Amino acid sequence: MQLSDAQRLDWLRLIRSENIGPRTFRALVNRYGGAGPALEALPFLAKQGGRTIRIAAREDCEREIEAVHRFGARLLCLGEEGYPKALRAIDAPPPVLCVLGRIELFARPSLAIVGSRNASAAGLAFTERMSAELGAQDMVIVSGLARGIDARAHRAALQTGTVAVLAGGLDRIYPAEHEDLARAISERGILVSEMPLGWEARGRDFPRRNRLVSGLSLGTLVIEAARRSGSLITARFAGEQGREVFAVPGSPLDPRAEGTNDLLREGAMICTQSSDILDALAPILRDGLPEPGILFETQEETAEPLWDELDLVGASPSPLSAPGHEMDEDPASPYIAPSLSRPRSDVDWRACILLLLGPSPVSVDDLARLSEAPMAQLRTILFDLEMEGAIERHGGGLISLILRDTHSA
Repeated sequence: MQLSDAQRLDWLRLIRSENIGPRTFRALVNRYGGAGPALEALPFLAKQGGRTIRIAAREDCEREIEAVHRFGARLLCLGEEGYPKALRAIDAPPPVLCVLGRIELFARPSLAIVGSRNASAAGLAFTERMSAELGAQDMVIVSGLARGIDARAHRAALQTGTVAVLAGGLDRIYPAEHEDLARAISERGILVSEMPLGWEARGRDFPRRNRLVSGLSLGTLVIEAARRSGSLITARFAGEQGREVFAVPGSPLDPRAEGTNDLLREGAMICTQSSDILDALAPILRDGLPEPGILFETQEETAEPLWDELDLVGASPSPLSAPGHEMDEDPASPYIAPSLSRPRSDVDWRACILLLLGPSPVSVDDLARLSEAPMAQLRTILFDLEMEGAIERHGGGLISLILRDTHSA
């Protein structure tokens, strides 16, 4: 299917109209045979429901289309050639995507890699390894451009193929320190969003982004995640979409492993090497995607719909919801950024090193590379931490953080 310019404009007007989300869009198009007739019917349907509805103005959507073209991106509509097959298979896929980059990568199999913003050095190193090994097997790496695990997965897959899903418009990169990374992805991979250019991401937009991250992928790998992490939202959506969910086990003493260990107890597949993923996905690559289902039985009672959709024609929008109010990119949350995001003279190197350390042993070389700390300063910090009894040295130049079990105190 290939939409005409007039049809594309109608599609954009319909999805940009007030209280129209993917479910309502699909129901309206199915009932009236197209977006144009659905737009004509909207005022009558809204009046029947006792309310008015703001329909996106033709001029506004024409300006959006022009802005997308000037930006070098394109609007990709559901059913058109190039629209990701994996995303098309989920419940209520986004009718219109804004994409920038090598859209031919959508035709290759993909895996989502997500995890903690405040990731450990061991978690970041494992992320690099998985991204590189899976990329070498023609797997495209999908993530959400967040700090920590997401960004590391993108960087490690730049040469082989990566897709970054944004919560806001393609011209509103969040966090801001990833603008250079986003530019590199747009040149070698793909940036994708269902939001218009100029859209500043809000709290609700991040679970919507997570739904696309999992929907674009045959499976989702969670490497580190605390409880109530946005990464768990991605895992839950993956399970509901009938996709495989993988988790990396971690120390029960490390808060960054609580979420992944919970996933394993709830039925996620354990992942300790890339072959775990390749073996599990082999039947899907051979036979195609399974029907969406439910992997996790529990659901937050506070779940809110991702869109304020009106049930104009039996669209039943309420089941499409996020598992709680979690937002994995909270600007107010404490985050100790590495030297890339602030002047080197302002970096609290000790805090940065402690953030990267965990119970899993990591080499001093990896710690230096991932923290970007001056080696002399790093050795001084490690010596002080050892004298304080905070770290333990292992064979082969490995070190780990000594975590105290507060529950047994």
